[in-house]
Amino acid sequence: MTNWFELETKEVLAKLKTDEGGLSPEEAVLRKTQYGSNELIDRGIKSPWAIFWEQLTGIMVVILIISAVISLVLGEYTDAIVILIIVILNAGLGFTQEYRAEQAMAALKRMSVPQVRVRRAGHIVEMPARELVPGDIVLLEAGNAIPADGRLIESANLRVQEAVLTGESEAVEKSTEAIHKETPALGDQVNMVYMGTVVTYGRGTVAITSTSMETQLGKIAEMIQSVGSEMTPLQRRLEQLGRGLAVVALGIVALVFIFGVLRGEDVRLMLMTSISMAVAAVPEGLPAVVTIALAIGAQRMLQRKALIRKLPAVETLGSVTVICSDKTGTLTQNRMTVTIVDVAGNHLDLQQQLRSFSPTVNRNEPAESVLTADSAVLITLAGGTLANDAILEPVEGAPGMYSSIGDPTEGALVIAASRAGLWKGELEASLPRVAELPFDSNRKRMSTVHKINPGPLPDVLEAFHSRFPDLFDPSQHLVFTKGAVDSLLEVCDRAWVNGKTEPIAQVWNERILNANNTMAQNGMRVLGIAFRRRESGHLDEARDPLECNLIFIGMVGMIDPARPEVKQAVAIAQTAGIRPVMITGDHPLTAMHIARELGIAGEGQQDRILTGKELAEMTVEQLEDLVEKVPVYARVSPEHKLKIVQALQAKGHIVAMTGDGVNDAPALKKADIGVAMGITGTDVSKEASDMVLIDDNFATIVSAVEEGRRIYDNIRKFVKYALTSNAGEIWVMLLAPFIGMPLPLTPVQILWVNLITDGLPGLALTMERAEPNTMRRKPYAPNENIFGRGMARDILWIGLLLGLTSLLAGYLFWRVDSASWQTITFTTLTLAQMGNALTTRSERESLFSIGLLSNKAMIGSVLLTFILQLGVIYLPFMNVAFNTVPLTITELAVSLGLSTVVFFSIELVKWIRRRMEK
Repeated sequence: MTNWFELETKEVLAKLKTDEGGLSPEEAVLRKTQYGSNELIDRGIKSPWAIFWEQLTGIMVVILIISAVISLVLGEYTDAIVILIIVILNAGLGFTQEYRAEQAMAALKRMSVPQVRVRRAGHIVEMPARELVPGDIVLLEAGNAIPADGRLIESANLRVQEAVLTGESEAVEKSTEAIHKETPALGDQVNMVYMGTVVTYGRGTVAITSTSMETQLGKIAEMIQSVGSEMTPLQRRLEQLGRGLAVVALGIVALVFIFGVLRGEDVRLMLMTSISMAVAAVPEGLPAVVTIALAIGAQRMLQRKALIRKLPAVETLGSVTVICSDKTGTLTQNRMTVTIVDVAGNHLDLQQQLRSFSPTVNRNEPAESVLTADSAVLITLAGGTLANDAILEPVEGAPGMYSSIGDPTEGALVIAASRAGLWKGELEASLPRVAELPFDSNRKRMSTVHKINPGPLPDVLEAFHSRFPDLFDPSQHLVFTKGAVDSLLEVCDRAWVNGKTEPIAQVWNERILNANNTMAQNGMRVLGIAFRRRESGHLDEARDPLECNLIFIGMVGMIDPARPEVKQAVAIAQTAGIRPVMITGDHPLTAMHIARELGIAGEGQQDRILTGKELAEMTVEQLEDLVEKVPVYARVSPEHKLKIVQALQAKGHIVAMTGDGVNDAPALKKADIGVAMGITGTDVSKEASDMVLIDDNFATIVSAVEEGRRIYDNIRKFVKYALTSNAGEIWVMLLAPFIGMPLPLTPVQILWVNLITDGLPGLALTMERAEPNTMRRKPYAPNENIFGRGMARDILWIGLLLGLTSLLAGYLFWRVDSASWQTITFTTLTLAQMGNALTTRSERESLFSIGLLSNKAMIGSVLLTFILQLGVIYLPFMNVAFNTVPLTITELAVSLGLSTVVFFSIELVKWIRRRMEK
């Protein structure tokens, strides 16, 4: 593999067998045959039929289908139709979600460039980007999207926005010089350009080195297609549950059938009963309840600005142990902002002093006093906004509000000056530009010449003018220069100190450089501002060089600031046992500065930062030894992001990956949950994600995590409730023969209990509020069995208690030859399950402390179930259908009284546990 960045331009052209005039048409045709079209290729996209078949072959779905067949065999056509509707809805929903996930490649292909300007045989021609081949010479200018990867052979102040690939918020200044550095990060290969990025400034000429799937964008496409989707914790647990229940169901069928036949029961009756018992063992409402619970959770998350694209992601969020977050636009505001102004004798850190760091400025607000208190600060900001090509434009629909248009760095200077009352339009009216020396990468400076119009200056400069009247002499011109501090000091011989100039002696030189280095080490971009007076406004570099004998005024430090709400969100996440990790393509110093400000990294030396260069030399296995200790990764490539996610998953973590760029897509797809940005996110990242943050707010993830934990807790409550209820039915059927009783429940009664007790109260459980400690505990272990934390124990003893209580009620009346004994057993079992539903609402708290009416859906479902059960008992046609007889008041009271035993027993056990915890 050729490292094109290492080669001189002549070597590049020679290796590509081309020249600055471009390829001949004949050679271009030959290379098109060799390399193919310059477009991304779909490989192995799953067919819709394969996706649909997968939805029908999951264990829980197979159990549902078997349940439907059993219901048909038993003649329960209504049950069969309901179950099949659930199967179809589940399959349709799953198909839609996975089919949409397969569209990430289509989003990548939409990033291709339709037309490009190319030199062929010495002539400039326009052609579709898909016709490009390695060796083509492409012309670039501001606004162009880069059509393929290439090596620059000409550059005139070319800057390229590469955030979609590298994550850097600032446009990269490009150069044609060879880079003699071992494996520089993608963002440091400044003589290369990449498909999908955009030219923001200047112009250039590039020799195409890679097309199609060989480009950096193509490699990302390859990764997206090769990365498999991970099963969510809930999917793994439900699959495990489904397998276990299938085995249990088969065992029960065999046991009940054999015991019944041995007791002399009718073979057909025992066959129907044993099949009914198998249905009783399987909570056929589980997939429907889970789907509805996730859908309700998704709706609640949408209200919190989180759009769920794949329903299982709702629950997965609750299991997350690590959030891997991109920096730019996710943790930060994705805009450069002046945060420090440093002038002689005054160092202003604006983080805590300005009203806000909004990207807009309000014309109707007074100037910021902290910026107007020092004359040197004013002239620094005035110089920064005059030697500047960015402009202010009104914000549509927001009277009085203005935002900057142009280079992000220059826009930051214009906004800062406006906060001091130095509006660019007013400054230029008083000090119009008459000449300029544009920025270039050799000088690293830009200078503008301004004449001084007679008349009043902007209000904020009037006091300054009265103190230094000679500075604004209309017979003179003012030169303002901004640029890199070390470059600027080369052309400065004086410094502005307390309203007068002093020679830049060693002490001032050291102070300026030390301040510059301190800001740079804090991850800031630093620009110096200088000025001088000049006799002529015209450029005559031979007689009067513009950039010489300048007076150094001050420096501004800029950074893409952290979102104000993110620090609290990080703290909440850490309290909840979730570790935030920053993964960015930005500079290590900048990344660590933001990480420490947000609390992702500490101030000590124990927090290590890994760079892309170090990651490139590690295997996933080697990274596993470090991955739980590193809070920040910088200068990383898409391959590195994927490697980090894989290493975390190998250590058993449930990983959420947030991002907005094309470079994030493979890791978003590989992560247990991919979280894309809704505003700044690319189509590629959104299609590869499970969830989209509509407001691009990292804090929204914390709200979504809470909702995810609530949903998982409630699904677990339903599983516990459904299986304890089903276990009660099984115990009734298994124990009755041992005490000499006939079969206590008919098949139709078992199906009725399953239908009304699992359905309505089960749905009501999914609407339960979050437990009080939801965000004050660590995530549950990702490999936790769904029966963990005592659920299996509770299912056994509560189920046995349900069975014994119901059987006791029936046994008392069977012993006295009452015709209603079977109806009493049936009714006691049904009503006892209502008490079970009420107390299952909280795993720890009493029903009376959480409030009986705090879940009105549960109260409604219990009352409706009670009414339906009374109908089964007292309506003649229901008596026939369900083999029941009307109960006397005494018999009904006995059933009601015994049914409360389960409720009070569970509440007593919870009370004992709370006492033991204290």
